[in-house]
Amino acid sequence: MTTSVTINRLPTGVPGLDDVLGGGLPEFSFNLIAGPPGCGKTTLAHQMMFALATPERPALYFTVLGEPPLKMLRYQQQFEFFRSDAINVEVRFVSLSEDALAGDLEQVLLRIVEEVRLHRPALVFVDSFRSVVLASPADRSPHNRLQQFMQQLSMLMTSWQATTFLIGEYFTDTDANPVFTVADGLIWLRQSVQRNSMVRKIEIMKMRGQPTLAGLHTFRIDRTGINVFAPARVEAALDPVALKRQHQSRVPMGVPLLDDMLGGGLPSGYSILVAGPSGSGKSILAAAFLAEGARRGETGVIATFEQDPHRSRNRQLAALIERGQIGLVNSRAPDTSIDEIVMLLMNEIRRLDARRVVIDSLSGFELALAPTFRDDFREASSRMITSLATIGTTVLMTSELEDRYADLRFSPYGTAFLTDAIIVQRYIEVDSRLRRVMAVVKVRASAHSDELREFVIDDSGIVIGRVLSDHEGLLSGRPSRQRPASDLPSVGNG
Repeated sequence: MTTSVTINRLPTGVPGLDDVLGGGLPEFSFNLIAGPPGCGKTTLAHQMMFALATPERPALYFTVLGEPPLKMLRYQQQFEFFRSDAINVEVRFVSLSEDALAGDLEQVLLRIVEEVRLHRPALVFVDSFRSVVLASPADRSPHNRLQQFMQQLSMLMTSWQATTFLIGEYFTDTDANPVFTVADGLIWLRQSVQRNSMVRKIEIMKMRGQPTLAGLHTFRIDRTGINVFAPARVEAALDPVALKRQHQSRVPMGVPLLDDMLGGGLPSGYSILVAGPSGSGKSILAAAFLAEGARRGETGVIATFEQDPHRSRNRQLAALIERGQIGLVNSRAPDTSIDEIVMLLMNEIRRLDARRVVIDSLSGFELALAPTFRDDFREASSRMITSLATIGTTVLMTSELEDRYADLRFSPYGTAFLTDAIIVQRYIEVDSRLRRVMAVVKVRASAHSDELREFVIDDSGIVIGRVLSDHEGLLSGRPSRQRPASDLPSVGNG
């Protein structure tokens, strides 16, 4: 009978990176952080070093032909992760510039061995190791020199049981290079300018011994350091009995008569789409939904992309945000990714233990994204809705639509089928006046009204009134008798 070896995983201290790595960084691994200049390699290395280094687990940071330590520290201390009290205690910087300029790889390696034996670090960083090879004499093949250097360094660090990071500038991952074979982990950083946005992405191309999240994951560099936006994790769904019990309870919408139209309120844990043209009252309905939750002691979160609730005319919503009963996600950065928005949303939900969530609107959500992310909007929206559903929140989303009845679309993104319920708001023309009407088109697995009701918006919010008569139709550019209310298709319970 064989016993498998347990590999300890180290938390990197970089938000989102542990999720992408599959649970953290394998201890005693030999890793390469690669990418073009300016993509964040040194910042990533420093952020992990300051997070991992302790008096019992000290770190050595070797600088070669790049920035001298003093210059490097001058800029790195601008980040919040920097700890000045750790310098020369938990973290030590050693310059190898003179050894590297001499062009003797063996001397560079001997200097590293000397420092490692002296300080016995658990973490070793070499920035930039590629400079060591480029500075050596050209009497042998660069690949042979690099391979020998890498193998010797790898054996050294393994014997000392150190977790090692080599930082190197590479412009493409297609170069045949022995370092890619020797390394246990290969973390690749990329960046590109798209229109007016700088888009940065990270990829775990290799990590021995553990599954990682495949693909490119966006990240941002700000005052806190690097933040990686991993795809939202789909939590374990509730068991069927608990799920049925949850859906049997109803969530009041905060608009009189609307709960009756929904069959007694919206089933708890459902997602509902409120679709309608500009000015039809979608945001007002969303605010009423959150305000009703606050009145019942339920916290909520709103992600808004079109107007700042603090400056909106809805003073009640602004007051609830000020009091901390409603969390706000209002990112307007030009390089925003879908996963970043979802992460901000999930963080607010967990912080407040929120039960109600509003996304206002899907139209603004798409426009808030950097252009490169818009092609994936439908897929990412599906992942977001699924993630919110599995943690038990009740979600209301709004969607901007042209007031065209003929095609009967409820979302321009093809996401209507993902929602459990749909409310449609429209304009009608009656006696040469525009009036607002509302109908419940869908509530999954629940009876609901098929009435088309007129509503008005006053200082108190939305007030639902009478059922439309047969001679009143939807505005379609033709006489109001064109399509009577009785012709409104019923999507039913599916």
